[in-house]
Amino acid sequence: MLELQPRDARGYFNLSQRPEGAGYYTYGTPPNGAGQYAHPKLLSLLFLVEHQWQGIDSRKIGFGNISLADGVVYHDHASHRSGKDVDVRLFRKDKMERAVTRFDTQYDRDATAQLIRIFFEFSFVQVIYFNDPTIPRIRPLIHHDDHFHITIK
Repeated sequence: MLELQPRDARGYFNLSQRPEGAGYYTYGTPPNGAGQYAHPKLLSLLFLVEHQWQGIDSRKIGFGNISLADGVVYHDHASHRSGKDVDVRLFRKDKMERAVTRFDTQYDRDATAQLIRIFFEFSFVQVIYFNDPTIPRIRPLIHHDDHFHITIK
């Protein structure tokens, strides 16, 4: 049988890396999506949010580390084993698809806050970690100045 999308032993699919016309791009370590195996519920969330975002803004959402295949230990990403956690890049004012911190003048706080609000519209979002104290409902966590981290139930 031809496998169109990589799947691990848990049955979790790898997030498509460069789908044509998608409203997201991927980044993370290791490269080429090796760390982007997601629980089906998380994939659904990402695609639903992506769809809503495309109706608001032309910028693509940056989806990063999720889980390595089969949930093996993920160096420097202890919580990223269940396939229910994802890192998301902050938006930049210059619309570039690269990292920015909340301290950088290119950080687009309004767009990032709006994206976080969209994620919180879904009841199975358990927590979002990010260190921008001006955005409601998020929790701070060390090393979360250049992305936010979502955990689903």
